[in-house]
Order: sequence, then structure tokens, then C-alpha cells
Amino acid sequence: MLALRRLSLRKVASFSHQHLRTMVKAAVVPIPGLNKTISVPTGLFINNEFVPSVDSKETIPCYNPASEELICEVVAGSSVMQKTAASSKDIDKAIEAARQAFNTTWGKNVNGFERSKLINKLADLIESNAQELAELETLNNGKPVKVARDFDIGDSVQCLRYYAGWADKRDPIIPTETIEVDNQIKFAFTRHEPIGVCGQIIPWNYPINMWAWKVAPALAVGCTIVMKPSENTPLTALKLSELVKEAGFPPGVVNTVPSLGAVGGAAIAAHLDVDKVAFTGSTLTGRKIMEAAAKSNLKKVSLELGGKSPQLVFESADLDQAASWAALGICYNTGQDCTAGSRIYVQESVYDKFLQILVEKIKATVIGDGFDEKSTGGPVVSNFVIFKVDERSSFRKRQVSKVQYDRVWGYIESGKSEGARVVIGGEKRKTKGFYVDPTSPSSQFLLSPVESDLGLVFADVRPDMKIVKEEIFGPVLCVAPFKTEEEGCTLANATTYGLGAGLHSTDASQCMRVSSKLEAGTVWVNQYNLLSNNVPFGGKKQSGIGRELGSYALEEYTSVKAVHWNIGEKLEWPL
Repeated sequence: MLALRRLSLRKVASFSHQHLRTMVKAAVVPIPGLNKTISVPTGLFINNEFVPSVDSKETIPCYNPASEELICEVVAGSSVMQKTAASSKDIDKAIEAARQAFNTTWGKNVNGFERSKLINKLADLIESNAQELAELETLNNGKPVKVARDFDIGDSVQCLRYYAGWADKRDPIIPTETIEVDNQIKFAFTRHEPIGVCGQIIPWNYPINMWAWKVAPALAVGCTIVMKPSENTPLTALKLSELVKEAGFPPGVVNTVPSLGAVGGAAIAAHLDVDKVAFTGSTLTGRKIMEAAAKSNLKKVSLELGGKSPQLVFESADLDQAASWAALGICYNTGQDCTAGSRIYVQESVYDKFLQILVEKIKATVIGDGFDEKSTGGPVVSNFVIFKVDERSSFRKRQVSKVQYDRVWGYIESGKSEGARVVIGGEKRKTKGFYVDPTSPSSQFLLSPVESDLGLVFADVRPDMKIVKEEIFGPVLCVAPFKTEEEGCTLANATTYGLGAGLHSTDASQCMRVSSKLEAGTVWVNQYNLLSNNVPFGGKKQSGIGRELGSYALEEYTSVKAVHWNIGEKLEWPL
């Protein structure tokens, strides 16, 4: 084993030496209003080095959604001109590095104590760099610094430490079983082994948090990783890659390849040497990934997809608390959340009263620049880059599109045109930034519609409305009444999604009944949208398959092997 390790290190050293001359320089990024700069790596992170693309000179521009200004550009993994993304050479290189590490310096070659030590070291480094990481996250994603630092990064550190605790246990999921077959001559036992090279594709709404959710359980059981961050928010994933190297992980254990989804994501999903792919994002893309995985090597797949999550407010509920949780459910992260509580159904007897309380809660939301401590929410992320290509020539035009921003406002227009009552209006800023701001509602909002061009909170919605049926991924809330518990549950379950749901009641029996009836992977009772690293999270129906967090996430990165051992039977041949 020692000789094998030395051989591997010589190969890695040779690989690194070949790339030292072509390492990509870091960008120096100014932080607005703080009179400081941050150094950000801009290359592809393969074998613990930041390197250029093998076959492309394309870059991905990263924008600040609060100002619409360019932050910097990072290397794009493989060319957007390639027609077959599965042949992407950069993805090939990253997977080759991950496979080499899995077979030599990681996987079954490193014990749990060593894995635990390195994961804890990484958690310590992230914690000590929390402020800088939070500022970079705010710059590229728009969310408030205090939210990125205290919630996203704080939770990510805890997540890493939680899985570091699993890494050095006798078995990462359940105790290895010894199974009785025949006490005299045979026995069998099981092993839970790392599945191998894992492709991980993460979204732009929680760049650091989703990175930790994916990386931590995979590393804990001994898998190696090829990470594709969102093309909208790749900067913190690259910065975290620096910390992976500093923590002491062997080259190739974690690789980061920023690229467009149609290039890098598609290549990972279809690659024959990837053993498992984990994806968080839209249901549409999840279907494509599952199809590619099936058509290639039937790799294991876990998908955390979209949602249209309901909350039920019963007449016995603490209405003030229910309104606070409802406001959190739709306002937190500016509604850019797969479990955003975008549908609220309120029992008829308390409907008007609850709406009045809810309006006051939402009015307290402060949408602004993430570097302003007063801000509780930032702009929506809309920095998707479109490459316009003239097939008759090599001419390419880069165009920034406000995709998510325009999408949110499109749904707001739809709600009004379909007849939903506007309770809180919305207005577009005339200044730069992808902001979706609430306006003050009319004092008579319960008696007549608000005089506003658009709306962020709609009341008296119908199940057939577009804003009720489709995921918006923005701060747009639909509210409607119900009469009975049965009707409320029917309305809540009337969706193709099943990621999250909530209910508010002081009747314990009702809480038990309704939590059982709600068709969702996670149900919150008298709270909403709070997760714990030791509790599983995932969806039903078209919200995905598999589970993140808790011990259940470890199952996604392992395979079970049964070993049958003959200790006494003699086979007579021929039979």
C-alpha cells in the first residue's frame, strides 16, 4: 500500500509540474463600500491546481446583481461551440484526476480517521474565512452579507463537522451486518463502500451551502468529486477550492469545473466514468440529467428539484407567529428557494385577520444592497450569459440577460391579468440592480384591490392560475381561504411538486393528522423552512429523488456489498 501511495504521488507531481507553467492568475476583486479587495482564483481547479481550459478560450463573466457590473471572468470548462458536450475535454481531465485519486490516495486507501481530520480542517478554514467568503457571496449572488455569513456559511461549517463525525465510525450508515446462513459451515456479511467518482451540480441560490451539502457526505464515505457550480455564481466554489488544497486533501479528491450547464453539466451526467451524479436545480434539467445517466452507464442519481410549497393556517393557530413564518417562507433569500412557501391557505374564519397581519410582516422586509446591514433581502440573481453564435462564421456575441428578473415580473403580470387580488403591489426600480420591491399597500386593501401596476402578494387566488401552479422562484405569494381541514389538505396537495409543506395549529391531534396527509418530503409544524444537518431533506413527486443531509445522505454515496464466506462446505462434483 505504501508503494502504491508513493507511485500515485509521483504521478500527481508529474501532472502538476506539466501544468505549473499554464496556471491561471487570480483576479483582484474590489468590495464596494468596504475599501478592500479579495483575490479570487479564475481557473479550472483540477488536481489541486488552477489551470486553463484544454480546448477553449471562452470565459464566463460574473456580474454583481445589485449593480449589474462585471466582477471578473473565470475560465469556462470546454467550448460552448462543441455540439457533443459528453466529449468535453475539461470534464474528462477532471474525472480522470478524480478516478486516479479514488484508486490511490482516497477511496478505500484512506481510513475514516484521516478523512474526518481533513474535513474538520476544511470546516475550520471556512469558519476562519467566513467574512471574506460572505462578502464574495454577496458580490456574486446579491444576498446580505450577514445572511451569507451567519446562516449559509455557519450552517455549511456545521454540515462539514457533522459528516466529519460520521467518517471515522465503523460504518458510515448502519453497522456492518453479519448474517447467519449456516452456523456450521457458512456466514455472510455486508460492506458499505464508497461509490466512486461523483459529479455534483449545484445552483445559484445558495452557492456555498449547496457546495457543503454535496461535498461533505461524499468526502465522509471516501468518494472523489467533480463539482460544477452554477455559471451565474462560480466565485465562492473556486475560493472554497483554495481551502480544499490548504486543508491538505490529496490532488484530485475535489475538482471544480465552472461551465455552462449544457456543456459541463451534460458532460458529467453522460460520462461513462462517473459513478454517481447529484443535482440541485429545476425539474426540467433534472429530467435531462436522469435521462443522460440512464443512456450512458446507469449511474446512480439523486435529484433535489423544484417546489410549489403550501402552508395551511388553521383557525386555532397563533396568527402572529404563523404570519411571521409565512413571511419568512416567501421573503427569505428573496423567494429564491426551492421550498419557498409560495402558497398560503388560511381557514375562512381567520382569513381577513391573518392577511392584515401578514401584510405588516412583509412590509418590514428591507430589500437592498447586501453590503448594507439594514438589508434583509437582496436582488434576484439574473446574470445568465447568452452566447449568440453565427453558424456561418466564428463570430460570437456575449449578451447578459435578466432571465430570472424578467421571469419574476412576468409571473406578477400574469397574476394580475388572471384576476388575482393584489394585496401588496410591486414596483421596478429605475436604478441599476435586479430588485423586486414591495410597495406599501392601501389601508383599505381588504375592501378593494391595491392601486398598483403589479403585485407581490395575491389574495383570493384560484387553483387554475399560473401563479398558483408554477414555480416562480421569487418573492411572489398566493393566498386563498379554505373551510374544512379536508379542503385545506386537498388544496395543499394539488400540485405536481412535493418538496416542502407547512401547517400552523395549536391542536396537537390536528397537527398529527395533517402532517400525515400532506404530500411532501418535509413538513414543518408551527414553523417553516428551517433545516437541520442531522435531519434528511428531499422531495416527493416531481421534486426529486434521494435525500440530502442526515445519515440518509450517506446512502446516496455508498453501495452495499454482500460477502458470502464458506468455512466448511465441500462441493462434490459433478452435481
